[in-house]
Parts: sequence; C-alpha cells; structure tokens
Amino acid sequence: MLRLGIVGLPNVGKSTLFNALTSSQAAAAENYPFCTVEPNVGVALVPDPRLELLNQIVKPKKKIGAVVEFVDIAGLVKGASQGEGLGNQFLSHIREVDAVVHVIRCFDDPDVVHVMGPVDPVRDHDVITSELALADLAVVERRLEKTRKSARAGDKEAQAELVVLERVMTELNAGRGAREAGESEDAVKFLRQLGLLTAKPILYAANVNETDLAAAGGAFIGALKAAVQTHHEDAEIVPFSAKFEAELGELGGEERKEYLASAGVSEPGLDRLIHAGYRLLGLQTFFTVGENEVRAWTMGRGETAFDAAGEIHSDFQRGFIRAETVGFDEFVKAASYKTAREQGLVRSEGRDYVVKDGDILLFRFNV
Repeated sequence: MLRLGIVGLPNVGKSTLFNALTSSQAAAAENYPFCTVEPNVGVALVPDPRLELLNQIVKPKKKIGAVVEFVDIAGLVKGASQGEGLGNQFLSHIREVDAVVHVIRCFDDPDVVHVMGPVDPVRDHDVITSELALADLAVVERRLEKTRKSARAGDKEAQAELVVLERVMTELNAGRGAREAGESEDAVKFLRQLGLLTAKPILYAANVNETDLAAAGGAFIGALKAAVQTHHEDAEIVPFSAKFEAELGELGGEERKEYLASAGVSEPGLDRLIHAGYRLLGLQTFFTVGENEVRAWTMGRGETAFDAAGEIHSDFQRGFIRAETVGFDEFVKAASYKTAREQGLVRSEGRDYVVKDGDILLFRFNV
C-alpha cells in the first residue's frame, strides 16, 4: 500500500484537505470512498476507470481497488526539529511514509490568518525544508559518531557508510536534502533505511483559490516553482483548493460532475495527488479477474511477474509456475477471459516477464 504523509505549516489548508477527503465516504456511491482508520490516517481507493470497466464486463461478486493511505501530520512550526510545537512526535510519523506531500498555501484571504504573517509560499517551503533537514542532521550526527569508530577499526562496511554519511552532512549543511547524496542505488537504500526525512521522495500540493484552479495556479505558483526547482528540477506541484474539495465532498452524481466542470477541472484534487504519487514513486497497476472478484493491485514499474505474484500472496511466489497474461485493451475487446484465450490473446509468461501497466494476470502455482 502506498503511504503519503501530508505536511505543512498551520493554516495552509492541510487539515481542511484531509478532513474533506475523510468526509467523502458520506457522498454518493459514484465517489471514490475514503475512510478514517485513525484520527490522522485515512485510506482512499486509487481512482482507475479501468477497474470499473472490468467490473462491468466480468460482473463479479465484488470489485476491490488498490488503496493509498494518507497520514495527516499536525502542522509543523519553525523549531519543530528542536521540539517546538508538537515537534518530534510528528516528525516521527513522517519517517514511516513512502513519500511526503508538502502542502503550501498559495492564496490570500484576510479571514484566514497565516501563522507567519503575510502569505509567502517560498518562505513556507524553506521553513519546512529546513525543519526536516535539521531533524535529519541530528540523526546523521548520531550515526556518524558510531560509524567513524567502526571505520577506524577497519570495518569495510562502516568505511563505505562513512563516505555516504559525510556526503549527506555536506548536503544538509548546504540546505539541501539527503536525496542529493544518494549517488548509487546502494546509497539510496541505505539512506532510506536510516529513515531520513529528506531522503524521501516529495511532491508539492499548492492550495490555491478556487478561481485559480483552471489556470493551474495563480500569482504565487511561479515563485514556488522557482524555489522548488532549486532543490529538485523535476519536482511536481499539484494545484488544488482545499475549500473546493470540502464542498465537492458533499456532492454526488451529476452535481459533482457539474461542480468540477464549473471550476474548469476534470478530476478532484485527491485523484490528482494520488496520480502524482504514483508517478513520483514509479508505480503502476495490474489486475486480476474472476467470477468472485476483479481487483486492482499496485507494483513498481519495471518489476516482474514474480514480483506481482508476491503482491498477492507469498505462496504465489513460492510455488510460481507461470503467469497467464493478457493486456487490458485486448481483454476489453474480447469481453471475456475465455474469448481472449480462444483468440490466442492470452500469453504464458515466466517469472522474469516485466509486467506492463494494466496487464491482467492469472497465476499458476503449486505449493
């Protein structure tokens, strides 16, 4: 399951967005359900019209979508890394997520007070970035002390770690993140094992006025993009309106479609955040179909049929024989698995087959 941690300063629209998402379970059935697991954790279905189409074709007893877990981290403040506000209690929550969604206020409203005075997305970006970096510095300094002792004693693994840690210190002291220090796959893996906050992939959610949605932002977005790209050239900024999302969550059916159209957008902010999260982490979807259920599963792009089998159950991997595979478009044209097989569209693939987005897989295994 993909886990996204939502961070930001107080009063930037972070909790309004999260509350709107968690309340959408009360909306009409056409909406993607979203439910609260804990006071600050919600689980949402990944929006994918392909699943609905498969459901209409196969008519199983149930359909099950892939899900994303959102963790709402209480508003960070300047000094959080030293315990200001609720400090490390919430920084620790961020360490457990796959990626960070940084919500930044990009609208002006005299009725909504900003905790730091005038609205300034660049300042807000820098404050949160600094707090995460300072929290990481404390972790790296503790690890460095231990690693240096082991390296001096001749430990080869510690000597390799020391090179990476010292590079991380340089990046953090320069106001950059640990991501920039991961020059190799092993280094990136090591940094993530440390739970460094700035080693996590990040995307930015810009909370804009509803009137700026159709234009993908407003006057504040340009400055924010420039600031963000000094850290990550390919960073994605997803414009949304927390107020709009809250109102949208109360609607269903045609009313919902009309309200989206009135704002000049085709899908809700939640959907766009989830899709951006998938792009950020290089994820894709495969499906399983049968009389009992059609189901969407999440896996990494470039991964194999053997990896996909493990997403379903360890027994599928342990006794893997083959994966019977058909592409989504081919399946839809055939309108049934039986017809797809008769037309020669179903292929028998081995464990090293690289799964494509939308593939429909049937695993043969023996344990």
